[in-house]
Amino acid sequence: MDPARTSRISVETLEEKIQRVVQEEVSIVAYNPAWPHWFKQEEQHLRSCLPTDLIRRIEPFGSTAVPGLSAKAIVDILVEVTSLQETRKRIAPLLEAQGYDYFWRPTHGDDGPPFYAWFIKRDDQTGVRTHHIHMVEAEFSQHWDRLRFRDYLIEHPEVAAEYEALKIRLASESPRDRVAYTEAKTEFIVRVTKEALR
Repeated sequence: MDPARTSRISVETLEEKIQRVVQEEVSIVAYNPAWPHWFKQEEQHLRSCLPTDLIRRIEPFGSTAVPGLSAKAIVDILVEVTSLQETRKRIAPLLEAQGYDYFWRPTHGDDGPPFYAWFIKRDDQTGVRTHHIHMVEAEFSQHWDRLRFRDYLIEHPEVAAEYEALKIRLASESPRDRVAYTEAKTEFIVRVTKEALR
């Protein structure tokens, strides 16, 4: 990682870090066949450097896990941890030292529980996001339901195409507002996830 960038980020307040992250560009690109490889590489890295007693399942999810679907070029990864409190103590400092952005993030809403650990990994040269890593415990069903959403899109290409069109439109409407982009997708995701759970 660029030393100047590391120095700048290390003196940020939490509020400054949040503002930096939420204003980064939202860009939807064509499906990249390398995305599954990006997931595998990161899975191997996480398993090689994190405490084995804390890590269980590691799953790809989100649009980059759906073959053929356009997406932000960021691989979403869901990691099951045995303890979120131990994750905060033992994993967060380790990944932050490697250059990952770390947030203790609410599952829904602005500041209420339940919380989970969220990491952003970036390209060392460009600083562009490459991975989002969500660490949750096994009972966080709302997060694990995202795997059902992923599988439903794989099994129903017409629904995946509808989701793709929605994302492209929202990205053009909110190219520098990741919060607005994410919130605008929520109704679609909730509806499709309910259908998948049936």
